[in-house]
Amino acid sequence: MMRGSNSVIGGVNFITFLISIPILGGGIWLASRANNTECLKFLQWPVIVIGLSIMVVSLMGFAGACYRQTWLLQLYLFCMFFIVAALLGFVVFAFAVTDRGQGQVVMNRAFLEYQLSDYSGWLKGRVSDPGYWEKIASCLRGVNACRGMSNYGRDPATGILVPETADMFYQRDLSPIQSGCCKPPTSCGYLYINETLWSPNGAAPMVVDDVDCTRWSNDQGQLCFDCDSCKAGVLASVKHSWRKVSVINIVVLIILVIVYVVGCAAFRNNRRMDNDEPYGESRMTKSRPSRFQF
Repeated sequence: MMRGSNSVIGGVNFITFLISIPILGGGIWLASRANNTECLKFLQWPVIVIGLSIMVVSLMGFAGACYRQTWLLQLYLFCMFFIVAALLGFVVFAFAVTDRGQGQVVMNRAFLEYQLSDYSGWLKGRVSDPGYWEKIASCLRGVNACRGMSNYGRDPATGILVPETADMFYQRDLSPIQSGCCKPPTSCGYLYINETLWSPNGAAPMVVDDVDCTRWSNDQGQLCFDCDSCKAGVLASVKHSWRKVSVINIVVLIILVIVYVVGCAAFRNNRRMDNDEPYGESRMTKSRPSRFQF
């Protein structure tokens, strides 16, 4: 029975080790999205730390089960409790800070427009902080966040690839960062020249008094990186990424809770076997007749 308990604990920890892989993969996926989380490094580290912690603690529990080290198993269950609590807290936090805000549909445009006023809470305050935003904007320029804006369309008459026209551009599905940072807001009414070059001359009257219209620059190193729409685009991109990772984390959390309960039950059974073993041996010794007894 004791071997069975150790086998259960070992198997449980092998499962938790496997569970740590998708969590760690989620953190690496966030880190690989250079358009946002490379510039917001504080967003991916909690996921990576939780994944690594589960991996290390699982190996600890696996070793404790294989070598019957009770103290190591106790440490494993203690650490696993705090990991489950931390993962639960992270999931709640991620959904809380990404609760509000979404892109707005604009007539005759396939892409969405993003406004900072649609967002609120801690994440908005963090991104909007002037000192922190300066680092984010500098990073977005450094990773060439707008490099994918250039595009060519096929002329319907000749079938030849030609530079994209305004109508072609308006039907593109732009990412939140491309929409918010790489072009002026549609409300400014700027005239399209190419994907990152717009003319205010002869512009249609503004629909709203948008301060981003004065922040737009045709300087390819400036564009709309100082615009509120760019901050909103970053928030929208972060929200989309975090929601995907949070769904994975919810599934992992449910599995971890089940694994933790099974591990506790197996550990208690192991402790009971350890406590009963001396009593059982002495009982057998007393009941067994001595070969030298007359």
